[in-house]
Amino acid sequence: MNSEDIPEIRGFRTRAMVWLLHQFFIVRRGMTLGVRAACFDAEGRIFLVRHTYVPGWYMPGGGMERHETARAALTKELREEGNLEILGEPQLVHVYYNRNASKRDHVLFYRLTVEQTAPRAADREIAESGFFALDELPKDTTTATRRRLKELSGDVETSDFW
Repeated sequence: MNSEDIPEIRGFRTRAMVWLLHQFFIVRRGMTLGVRAACFDAEGRIFLVRHTYVPGWYMPGGGMERHETARAALTKELREEGNLEILGEPQLVHVYYNRNASKRDHVLFYRLTVEQTAPRAADREIAESGFFALDELPKDTTTATRRRLKELSGDVETSDFW
């Protein structure tokens, strides 16, 4: 009788091989995932941030960490970037492939209503932030941000690319 005839050993070897293949694919085909949100206040204004390290105005968001849910990442990023509290349930709008960031980046894009608990002071990450009427966006609002807002309003078809 050899070890292949013992079910426990055969099962262990199969599990070990599956684990090794997963590790290989994480390195070979790893994917990054982030969240971003169109955050509207009770007056229908959109919340935007201007970072210190890239030009333009963006909707708040960021990358998901290992073992972090999308909801937890969304809650964390909105709190960090704008002192924003989510009201109601976030609506997942679309999942985008962000080929501008890397060959493996995807963004979960949400629409939600928020309340700001306190004004967000500038720091090393966020230069400015605030709520803006949709017809009075800052001049240097990014193309992607403007495109997402047009998709939300139904003015353009939703793209699969950020």
